Amino acid sequence: MLNTQTLLQKLDFWLRYPDYLADELLNEFERSREPVLLEFAGRILESEEPELRAIPMLRYKFGAYEPLDMAMSILATSGLVVVRSTRTETRVREHHYYLTQRGRDTARSAVTDFPQLGWYGQRTKLVVALAQGTGMSGTALRRRQYLQRDYAGTGIGEEFASIADRARLRLDVLKSAVEV
Repeated sequence: MLNTQTLLQKLDFWLRYPDYLADELLNEFERSREPVLLEFAGRILESEEPELRAIPMLRYKFGAYEPLDMAMSILATSGLVVVRSTRTETRVREHHYYLTQRGRDTARSAVTDFPQLGWYGQRTKLVVALAQGTGMSGTALRRRQYLQRDYAGTGIGEEFASIADRARLRLDVLKSAVEV
C-alpha cells in the first residue's frame, strides 16, 4: 500500500530516471561510505540504462508529476489495484493505493512470461530501499529531490533532462578516491 500520490510520484521519478537514481545513490555513498551503494550506482551508470530506460516526466509546482487518473482507472477496472481517497469537505486530502491479490498474480505471471519485466520489480525494490532512508514520506522525498540542482532547475512544464554524463563523471571520481 502507498498512502499518498506525492509518494507515488516521487518513487516513480527515480524509477523513470535511472541517472537521477544513481546520482542519489552516490549522495548516499558519500554520507555512509557503504560500498554497495557505489556498486549499485556503477551498475546503472556503466550501462546504457539511463539512456534506454528513461521515461520522461514533466515538472510541475511540486516537482515531477504525471496525472495518474487514467492509468489507475484502467488498473482498478481490471481489479488489479484499489484506489481509496480520504477527503475533506473541499478537497481530496490523501490517496491510498492498494495492490490486489489479482494484481500480484498478474505481475508474477507477466514476469514469468516476459522475464525482462523483472527489471522493474528489482529496480522498484532499490528505489524503495533508498526512499526508506527519508522515512518514506512524499514530502521528504520531494525535498530530497529538490536538493538535486538539475531537478530544481527544471522549468515548470518542462521535461527533466538527463544527468547521466555528469553522474558518470562523479562516479569515476568517487571510484578513484576509493581505490587510493
